[in-house]
Amino acid sequence: MYASRNCLGSGTTGLWLTLCLALLVFAFALSVPLSAANAQAINQYTNSADSATNGINDSATSCAAPLTRTFTVGQSFVVTNVTLGVLASHSYRGDLVMNLVSPGGTSIRLTSGSGSVGANNFNVLFDDAAPNSITTYTQNDTAAVGTIVPPYNNSYSPQQPLAGFSGQGAMGIWTLQICDQFAQDSGTFFQADLFLTAGPSAYADLSMSQAISTTSPAAGGLVTYTLSLTNAAGSSLAANGITVFAPLPAGVSLASISGGTYNSASGIWSVGSLGPGQSANLAINVNVTASPGATVAYPAEIASSSAFDFDSTPGNGVITEDDYSSRSFTVSGTRVAGTAPILQCPQGSVLFDWDARAWTSASLSNSYAITGIGSAIFSISNPGTFLSNGTYGGQSPALQSAMTGGNTPAQRSLIQLVDLPSQSALVTTSISFALAVPGLQFKIFDVDHAAGQFSDMVTVTGSYNGAAVTPTLTNGLANYVIGNSAFGDVLSADNQSNGNVVVTFGQPVDTITISYGNHSLAPANPGQQAIAIHDINICNPYSVLTVEKTSVLISDPVNGTVDPKAIPGAMRSYCIVVANSGSATASDIVAIDPLPSAVTYIAGSLTSGNDCSTTNTIEDDDDTGGDEVDPIGASFANGVITATRNTLIGSSTFAIRFNATVN
Repeated sequence: MYASRNCLGSGTTGLWLTLCLALLVFAFALSVPLSAANAQAINQYTNSADSATNGINDSATSCAAPLTRTFTVGQSFVVTNVTLGVLASHSYRGDLVMNLVSPGGTSIRLTSGSGSVGANNFNVLFDDAAPNSITTYTQNDTAAVGTIVPPYNNSYSPQQPLAGFSGQGAMGIWTLQICDQFAQDSGTFFQADLFLTAGPSAYADLSMSQAISTTSPAAGGLVTYTLSLTNAAGSSLAANGITVFAPLPAGVSLASISGGTYNSASGIWSVGSLGPGQSANLAINVNVTASPGATVAYPAEIASSSAFDFDSTPGNGVITEDDYSSRSFTVSGTRVAGTAPILQCPQGSVLFDWDARAWTSASLSNSYAITGIGSAIFSISNPGTFLSNGTYGGQSPALQSAMTGGNTPAQRSLIQLVDLPSQSALVTTSISFALAVPGLQFKIFDVDHAAGQFSDMVTVTGSYNGAAVTPTLTNGLANYVIGNSAFGDVLSADNQSNGNVVVTFGQPVDTITISYGNHSLAPANPGQQAIAIHDINICNPYSVLTVEKTSVLISDPVNGTVDPKAIPGAMRSYCIVVANSGSATASDIVAIDPLPSAVTYIAGSLTSGNDCSTTNTIEDDDDTGGDEVDPIGASFANGVITATRNTLIGSSTFAIRFNATVN
């Protein structure tokens, strides 16, 4: 019966602004100074005028005539940060919509119904810096006439950022508006606390902007980005030490720059100083290397400045601040789905099939046995929230078959249905194999884009014995690939293959990392999004053994060690290296070297090690004793050098060295 309580009509914001009623309230202000270093103060304004018991309901506080509580600010200062605490009882709190309105008329939506519409009561501090969105506020809370706040029980970021008030004047009436969208449930307002941070009187107001020469270049064409940085004429300070972080995006290569100092390796534009009203510009010319249909975004943000700026913080990555700008282009031409490489498996392959595997919904780590490989361990971390949806297997991560990737009949895959807190947040999936494999291939479903909601980005990396391994990614029609990252820019349906990305490792690998999040086409706070990891085709491990023998003259009877010659009586040092270039471990290795009659082995000269430069372990000449049971054995008998090793892992070597006299 409550299924319709999830949203508010699009016209509500306007009603808030035109129909709010002014009420007589009681308020007081408290200033709490911060450290002298930043010369800012937090000012607290409290409204504790209770409403009538159960006075918050759809008839008394409809969204056409909301309950209002105001805060009177008598001081004049520039606002740099706003937080707001609200204490109110209400059964089924998803009925509630809240706005905060500044004296200048800016209205910011705090909540349109919290994450769990069936939960009760509000005891929350709205704070942009909180790690989780108000949409994840799912538990019942404590709110009664005797509840003492602050501190508030919980802290969540609001539906719209309170940073929208930064830079505004504080003096005047601030208004909290609360309405009840639906009938049947009601509640009581108890208290609200408004916290306004005052900025210093001296500041520089820096802002970034960006222009682009074309938004639809051809592949191989030239694009010019023009970055502009301005210190507003109304600023009271010059800013020194200004730098801008603007690394070139994947999909372009640098052609030339003009108008400034730019380091293409670090992505830093060194601006220097700007006084009030001054500007600086930088032109960056790039060649387009992305494929047709690819959308390439170029973000830039102020990284450092000596001066305080009331409406932005250098280097914090907040894309809604005015020190950040981004422009995009889409490569002209028609995109086609790529053709994935054929996985080459000389010893055959084994399929890790989710249809034959189990994954407990909501679990973040699982281990599976794979024939010939041992264990494969999956581990997932998420800075945001995993969501629950019955269509997609319940609480994510989960196995599901609704997102099919175009497979008929549908097959199961591991879905990650998430709500990420920011454009830069990443879900990380690690897959580790007990035994390195020579190659593998799998698909990731539904790497796509929904305007204003999300823009999927998936980056896949690998490693082998600690060294990086880069896979080949193959795009679908709803995404494009640059390097080892795939970027969604078109919407793909659950049952389509358009959102598929094929991942191919053609080299040995023992660990795979899948990073999933958003690229710059996504909003600052993305909405619900998902990808799914399908079955993995894994090449069976095998070993490849090779042997190499080298020698060097050490001395001769005439020249000694200075430029020796291979004359009778000369001493020559030999090194034999056995290498395993495969990924599987080789066992019971024996290498023999019959010596020719032209040389005579020098007794007691055998040594061993990992390679020719580390053969420092002394071996005796027989094939018994303690020196034969350590990792490497070596012996000489009947004119034959023998080297042994019980096991040799992939991509590793062992070596023996001995000396002989030239006859």
